[in-house]
Amino acid sequence: MTTIHLHQSTTATPEQVLSGLTDFGPGRHELFGNSTDSYLKVHSQGPHDADVTEGSNGIWERLHYDWTDPHHVLMTTTDSNLWGGASGHTYTLTPQPTGTTDVDVVVVRDGKNLRGRLLAAVLGLFGARILGKELRKSVKAIETRNDGTGGATTHPPEE
Repeated sequence: MTTIHLHQSTTATPEQVLSGLTDFGPGRHELFGNSTDSYLKVHSQGPHDADVTEGSNGIWERLHYDWTDPHHVLMTTTDSNLWGGASGHTYTLTPQPTGTTDVDVVVVRDGKNLRGRLLAAVLGLFGARILGKELRKSVKAIETRNDGTGGATTHPPEE
């Protein structure tokens, strides 16, 4: 099992980040490169949760999203072609006195088959760099979507 911690600051508000995370409409890939429209299927969606399948490049997972606390988004993997066990994502959105938002992300990858275990091992070595780059792109896209100002800053993951 691989756990990756990411951190980024953004000019977007927690509400804007949450809106991006929970926008399951067409074009989701513009915000999240690893979620292409051809994989995207919303099974159900309520005011504070959703059941969604998404993925790209031959990797998919069905996630239960829970944003009952709008500053803490829990995405639990319920099915996948690679991931099982404790797999999922947790986003913590913390507003700062400066008007920015700290976005802390924990990604857990528990491979359920040989391919999943191998990919989890690779992510253990390079995941912070690979997923950190994707997080930066997503935050930048959310900022641009909301006001076009950009301005994200990235901090190295905490050990």
